[in-house]
Amino acid sequence: MKILSIEVKGLLDKLYNLRGEDSVILRKLNKEREEALETQERTKNEKTVLLAEIDKLTNEEATLEKEGNRLLEVLSSIDKKEFATVLDRLSIDFDPEYINSKVSKLLPETIEKVGNENKKASEKLENVEQEMNNAITKVEELGIRKDEAISNQSKLNEYIDLALSGNINITRDEITVLLGKFDFSESEQREAAKILMFPEDALYEYDMNLKGGEKASGKTITEVLVEAKQESTNEDIDEVKQSAKEKEEISNTFERIIEENVSGDKDDKKDVSALSGKEKLEALLKEVKLDAKDFSAQNFAKLLEHYDEKLLKKNVDVLKNNKIDTKILKENVEILYDEELKEKIEKLLDIGKEPRDICLVPSVLVKYDLKGLNNTINVLQISGLDPKKVPLMAY
Repeated sequence: MKILSIEVKGLLDKLYNLRGEDSVILRKLNKEREEALETQERTKNEKTVLLAEIDKLTNEEATLEKEGNRLLEVLSSIDKKEFATVLDRLSIDFDPEYINSKVSKLLPETIEKVGNENKKASEKLENVEQEMNNAITKVEELGIRKDEAISNQSKLNEYIDLALSGNINITRDEITVLLGKFDFSESEQREAAKILMFPEDALYEYDMNLKGGEKASGKTITEVLVEAKQESTNEDIDEVKQSAKEKEEISNTFERIIEENVSGDKDDKKDVSALSGKEKLEALLKEVKLDAKDFSAQNFAKLLEHYDEKLLKKNVDVLKNNKIDTKILKENVEILYDEELKEKIEKLLDIGKEPRDICLVPSVLVKYDLKGLNNTINVLQISGLDPKKVPLMAY
């Protein structure tokens, strides 16, 4: 059996990944389309809310001016002396001149304030409509790009099938031009073209191994070369493969790693690395006044997996600055590595929620990303509900 080099296997992994529905390119296009559709739906809801708000403010501005001018006319026509007896007997403090003066002063300011609110809402509507139109355009564009990607995928499958059958009659240029559409580098294009044109050197062996149950890693040749360079310093190729396998297992089983005892053997890189990461995280938690013992092994593993010192410190500060008790982290550890935490808390506070509301239902910060939270609030507003009055538990 021919042993494929790490570089060749990595390149073939990438080629074969592009053949099916799990293609990194198709996944990326699908994800972008989902995000564009979410933006389209969110902005559609925001537009509905803003149109209702603009209509309300426009009517309010006109009503204020009409009623205010009428009130001034009425007050100007009243002579307090004509009602002196009744006002005195009823002990009513009624001074039309004073009220007239106050209305004259406050009315223009109030009308201007409502007008400014209307203007801001209109400007926001323009931005929302622009964002919505961009999202609609992007959905259409992504549809075209996906059709093109599927067409390119079909042609790639045709080339590989021809190569496997030993009947490939495609030129090197045709292969490299196609691979360029899949974002292969020039060196990857040349190497892949060689593999397809001379399948006996690697393609046959790889395809046979794959059909025998071996899975493709999906790594690019560049990633494989970097990995090989890093790991080949003190290990031969067989050891590199084993080490890579061990690292993959470690990344997926943080809880088990944390509970293992360190042997102290300097050659045992896995345990030393795990201990170093564990100690580093414990020190960081202590620095921000959190106790690692408050977190279950599973939650500690999540923190270790998403370790980001700067983000963790920032999010702890966000909680403290907004007077949100850090005790909520014990069962909602995801908050510590949430990149949108600040914006989500600000959104909840903007709609009238109090820090104690968030402390009582912190799961709302984990349940939604920022887009999802905005959509939920928009839906409540469209339904005629005040998000401030709706308990977070119902979100």
